Amino acid sequence: MGAQQVREDFVELYGADPEGVWSAPGRVNLIGEHTDYNDGFVMPFALPHVATAAVSRRTDGRLRLHSADIEGGVVELSLDALAPESDPEWTAYPAGVVWALREAGHPVTGADVHLSSTVPTGAGLSSSAALEVVIALALGDLYELGLQRWQLARLCQRAENVYVGVPTGIMDQTASACCESGHALFLDTRDLSQQQIPFDLAAEGLRLLVVDTRVKHAHSGGEYGKRRAGCEKGAALLGVDALRDIPYAGLDAALARLGDEEEVIRLVRHVVTEDQRVERVVELLRSGETRAIGPVLTAGHASLRDDFRISCRELDLVVDTALAVGALGARMTGGGFGGSAIVLAEATDVDTIGKAVEEAFAAAGCTAPRVFEAVPAAGARRVN
Repeated sequence: MGAQQVREDFVELYGADPEGVWSAPGRVNLIGEHTDYNDGFVMPFALPHVATAAVSRRTDGRLRLHSADIEGGVVELSLDALAPESDPEWTAYPAGVVWALREAGHPVTGADVHLSSTVPTGAGLSSSAALEVVIALALGDLYELGLQRWQLARLCQRAENVYVGVPTGIMDQTASACCESGHALFLDTRDLSQQQIPFDLAAEGLRLLVVDTRVKHAHSGGEYGKRRAGCEKGAALLGVDALRDIPYAGLDAALARLGDEEEVIRLVRHVVTEDQRVERVVELLRSGETRAIGPVLTAGHASLRDDFRISCRELDLVVDTALAVGALGARMTGGGFGGSAIVLAEATDVDTIGKAVEEAFAAAGCTAPRVFEAVPAAGARRVN
């Protein structure tokens, strides 16, 4: 749904024009999975798929929310009554951002909001972060809060961690807020330093496919929290602030110190090697060796499957099938337990790979996947 349609629907809902319309994208993570909450490196880029919000201010302490994508009328909330983990519905994400802004001392006095999103939900493409960031950007602009993009991302992360109750890292919100068209974002999640790395696959005759397995994942499930707790245990046992502090060259020695902590060993090994894979992809892209990142992506999937153990049958099926018919590299992307995989391929092989994956899913009795091309797009912005 375009910005103009969202504006028109806002008028129909609330009886007046919105003060503006904003959008924020979902993201694909090229490499760097489950490293963000370990103070490590990530490399996402923004998708053309966006959450769009028409917004106006209120002065009566009320928040009115409506989504074109979810059945039901306008939900009205009192700002003074907003409390962490009090809302199990979709409204927790925008309400959480308002709560986080007010908790940080920003004078938000209410809002009317109408939302629509083209970011697939449950696909590991950060639909929730897009929703959070578009609200934060709109309110930041309307209330003239003077917040930088990294500050918006931090506030949105706090909304998701504390208000929604999901222990995610900072990557998704930063990607939605800060990515640039035609680039991947090399982000150090410890100090939030950013480098925009050119990533124009079409110019090199390449494509990156996203395969949404249609297997819904949920970060708030206990398995995600278990992995994070295990990583924190590993850092504590090794005497470091975060697994980011374990150098790749010192990995074997670090693992030896963990003794018989088998599960922690697997988690530590993934995080340390994944940080190294991110740095390797950055090196290859900077040197113009884009095709050479394919095996690095595939190695990342093996680590997520075997060490972090967050893949699933459908994700493995995408990766194995794509590689068997000529893909340069493939891996799951996002939090895991479902969601999407990415496939790096020559442009001439895209149709063959897409057809092979669809046929493999049909033969395995799986729900038909959604396959589309991922093109690095712009981050959050005002659009109307």
